[in-house]
Amino acid sequence: MSVITPKSAKAPAHPARTIAILALLTIALTTLAFFTSATKVKLALDLQGGTSVTLKPVVSAGGKVTEASINEAVGIIRNRVDSLGIAESLVTAEGNGAQKNIVIQVPGITGDDLVKMVGQTAELRFRQVLSEGAATVGKAGDTATAVAGVTPAINAAYAALDCAKDKGGTDNAKAIVVACSQQDPANPTGPRTKYILAAAEVVGADVNKAAAVLDQQNNAGWMVNLGFTGHGTDAFGKLTQRVTSLGTPLNQVAIVLDGQVVSAPRINEAILTGNAQITGSFTQARATQLANVLKYGALPLAFRVDSVDQVSATLGSDQLHAGLLAGGLGLLLVVLYSILYYRGLGLVSVGSLIVAAGITYLAVLLLGHYRGFTLSLAGIAGAIVSIGITADSFIVFFERLRDEVREGRSLRTAVETGWARAKRTIIVADSVSIIAAIVLYLLSVSSVRGFAFTLGLTTLVDLIVVFFFTHPLVSILARVPYFAEGRPLSGFSAKSLGVVSKEA
Repeated sequence: MSVITPKSAKAPAHPARTIAILALLTIALTTLAFFTSATKVKLALDLQGGTSVTLKPVVSAGGKVTEASINEAVGIIRNRVDSLGIAESLVTAEGNGAQKNIVIQVPGITGDDLVKMVGQTAELRFRQVLSEGAATVGKAGDTATAVAGVTPAINAAYAALDCAKDKGGTDNAKAIVVACSQQDPANPTGPRTKYILAAAEVVGADVNKAAAVLDQQNNAGWMVNLGFTGHGTDAFGKLTQRVTSLGTPLNQVAIVLDGQVVSAPRINEAILTGNAQITGSFTQARATQLANVLKYGALPLAFRVDSVDQVSATLGSDQLHAGLLAGGLGLLLVVLYSILYYRGLGLVSVGSLIVAAGITYLAVLLLGHYRGFTLSLAGIAGAIVSIGITADSFIVFFERLRDEVREGRSLRTAVETGWARAKRTIIVADSVSIIAAIVLYLLSVSSVRGFAFTLGLTTLVDLIVVFFFTHPLVSILARVPYFAEGRPLSGFSAKSLGVVSKEA
């Protein structure tokens, strides 16, 4: 009986080349992990502990702490912490009313770095410079020259300002203020400058994007690029347009963050594009931190650090070992089932599982290094669930392949016709899992996000392995006589396929 093979079911020209591409990718990831020292999986709070910072709101005279302001601060701080990477951090409000504090717990980061990230109020102002001078007290020239709007009280405050003692703080956006420049991190004992600054004309709320970039054009190190809203673009354009024709220091615009002047560049021409830059001898870490703080807005309250503690693991090594044991047992059962039911063909699923596990491990290492990903017990659970998803992909392909052989097709033809039909089912099934993982990740917090991320990652790895390893390997085995002739234990014998001929 002749068999008509669909045109779409052509064998891949070079299945070995496809496997080689996956091998090269794996080698490249391994090399990258080795040279970046990403050789250890980072664990989450529940498995290794971390740093805990408690922030207490500072209530100004006549002010009060409200539930809404605390909730807003929690949301902003959570966004800032999440910008560190997929670290399954915890940001919670504890207490009642005026006694409510915000507790942040993050694995793998020092207390000082965490305080700088979450405690900064991010009050950004763009102010015209009215006067500037040496950051000392009692020196000639400390009194500001007569400038419209500068009162004797401001002049006195400017003269008395000692930047060696003043660390800056919150300021009134609508008033003329005195301020000090930030200390250059590269020169902690270097000179500072003090200023009289006009009322702010552009504030942090006018910024809609911020990003840390390397100034390669001017070789000036790291800086922060800002993008303004429509209102901010208009206000910043008018400010820069007005000061360009003035003399020094009135032609300078100070960039003020939390009461301290980050930089005060001279404006040579109007900036009407809605973009600006903050420079100031930034390291990459500091520029990234500042960009993340500005990106998510200013805190509605001022906070002081109440405590910084190291927290121990909430679960510990016993639960970690139990989770790994559960994963190992699940994997072992899948391997045994594959070999007992599919015989020689089951070795393909075993090899595919090994490749998938290796790629997933490399991905976890590199994500931990570059994106701060930490593995929690919930994440391990997501990986365990993915074993079933991966096994399901193999079963769909293998069963379709065996159906094609039962219908009388040769193994080489059956591999391609079976794959053409099975891959649609595999793609749809894995796509549903990935979509569910994405939705769960976006709508959840803490350890649930870790489960969702790991589930989505391993499902994506499953797709890669099925297309670049499982299918090409089966195509190669179909050319081997032992499998093509349906020998015993090949998985394609008449007995294995359930096709037993009866003699008349």
